[in-house]
Amino acid sequence: MPFPSTEEFHPAAPGIDARPAEEVLSLLLSAQIEAVRAVTPALPQIAEGARLMAETVRAGGRLVYAGAGSSALMANSDGLELPGTYGVDPARILLRMAGGLPRDASMPGATEDDAEDGRAAGALLGAQDLVIAVTASGATPYPLALAAAAGARGARVVAIANVAGAAIFEGADVAICLPTPPEVIAGSTRMGAGTAQKVALNLMSTLAGILLGEVHDGMMVGLVADNAKLRSRARRMVEAIAGVGSAEAEAALARAGGAVKPAVLIADGLSQSDASALLAECGGNLRAARARHDKARDTGRHDTTNQGRLS
Repeated sequence: MPFPSTEEFHPAAPGIDARPAEEVLSLLLSAQIEAVRAVTPALPQIAEGARLMAETVRAGGRLVYAGAGSSALMANSDGLELPGTYGVDPARILLRMAGGLPRDASMPGATEDDAEDGRAAGALLGAQDLVIAVTASGATPYPLALAAAAGARGARVVAIANVAGAAIFEGADVAICLPTPPEVIAGSTRMGAGTAQKVALNLMSTLAGILLGEVHDGMMVGLVADNAKLRSRARRMVEAIAGVGSAEAEAALARAGGAVKPAVLIADGLSQSDASALLAECGGNLRAARARHDKARDTGRHDTTNQGRLS
């Protein structure tokens, strides 16, 4: 049985252990750059994955990140970032890793072969859920079984792997192939394969955040401001978007409970209840809400002007 490409030897690796440190680092860096380049052909599939993520969150479904080993760490770190960055309800995100998420530096390798555990995890999912399964070889038993079991129950599947024609792609709704070159340290997929996975996941979840209306002019207006740095960032966003001073931005944020989007609308002149209602009408999209508010305000001015002329 042939080895997957993730297990092949890198042609420039022989003698690496006898080379000067800077030369070794240059080779490792070049391999990382090549790994990032492998993401470019997959951009259409990454965009489709982002669309499914946004659609799932809007519909109240769950984003289920699944994998084993370093691929699971890449996947689950992406899921962990979504609540703080884009305000996604943590209850809408499930983190699944073969053997469970590690609590220390021990990460047994045998758990990735536990297909039965993967099937059991997948059997708990349903049609409202979206599985994001990540595996470098595309044939790791745990994520493969989880994705298949979830798909059989109607869940949609975004599969990410670093091998063309990978088994994980069979039956997937979106297949994201990241054909990274062989690792400089053969089989160490935390290197090139992991880098490409992390880049693809970053791109996909960021685009999903944009599609959900949680980004405005490059600012993360859906963030959860739960520390001093983020509270300061929230204030600066309200200042920049609404064109108000620091004191007014802080007052608007206080009335909005720290939420940036309603705070901007409050700074624009709306009450807290009207700001929340307008955002709900616009699907949480701040740009659309401000445009509707501006139109209503302009219409009111026009009506007032006409009434003055008629009188």
